[in-house]
Amino acid sequence: MSSGKKKGLGRGLSALFGDEKKIDNSQKTTKTNEILIGDLSRNPYQPRQNFSEEKLEELANSIKKNGIIQPIAVRPSKSDPGRFEIVAGERRWLAAQKAGLHKIPVSILDLSDVESLEVAIVENIQRDDLNPIEEARGYKRLNEEFKYDHESISKLMSKSRSHISNTLRLLTLPTDVIAMLEEGSLTSGQARPLIGISNASSIAEEIVSKNYSARKVEYLTRNKKNKGVKSVDTNILKTQERIERILGLKVNILNKKNNSGKVTIEYKDLDQFELISNLLTKH
Repeated sequence: MSSGKKKGLGRGLSALFGDEKKIDNSQKTTKTNEILIGDLSRNPYQPRQNFSEEKLEELANSIKKNGIIQPIAVRPSKSDPGRFEIVAGERRWLAAQKAGLHKIPVSILDLSDVESLEVAIVENIQRDDLNPIEEARGYKRLNEEFKYDHESISKLMSKSRSHISNTLRLLTLPTDVIAMLEEGSLTSGQARPLIGISNASSIAEEIVSKNYSARKVEYLTRNKKNKGVKSVDTNILKTQERIERILGLKVNILNKKNNSGKVTIEYKDLDQFELISNLLTKH
């Protein structure tokens, strides 16, 4: 990404998270004002689509008692002069309406479209986690609309590149499985092994009804993907989980119909490799 975009994002985030001294004085400074609640509109780049009514009511009650402690981050509307677009703090804006407020404190930022999306995603992930699909759709917009590659997104979000790629892949799941992720009945860890499986929907229903762990789902789907593999053997799964607990490493046991197979132990660094090496060569 260009240095300008990174500099702009730095200004936006520093203002949003209270470090206004770091704002570039050559740029338009952040202003704090109190404006009419009706002069605000939601951020079209807001990745969060669903807000818990229960949590909004709780926040509204808190606002009635204590007011809005932290100003809502906004930017001037490009299409409607005199109005402002929310960059971060939409939950507070919605709760303030429920609380009956007419004016609310805001921090006015000078941000581009891409900076507005960046701040909205970072604010949501750091303060009130998005569900996996909202997170994935936010990354997708950064990728498709603003031409961020996976490496750039990972640096922006301070997450691994594999996390970004795996999260984006959740969007390839069937719509009913995506709905389960959005409503929280299925976790990303449970859903990720279903990517690319033809009967992902039926397996997802089984996972939810039987409350399978993410680790068990991995084992189940791996067996379904491999030809000539026996049906799931719970004894194998228990052994696999026991070895993992002892080693503290991820272990895969693949058992075929003729009871041949392989055991795979994964390591992430040289220290883990040396641990495995010492265990296997110990006399």
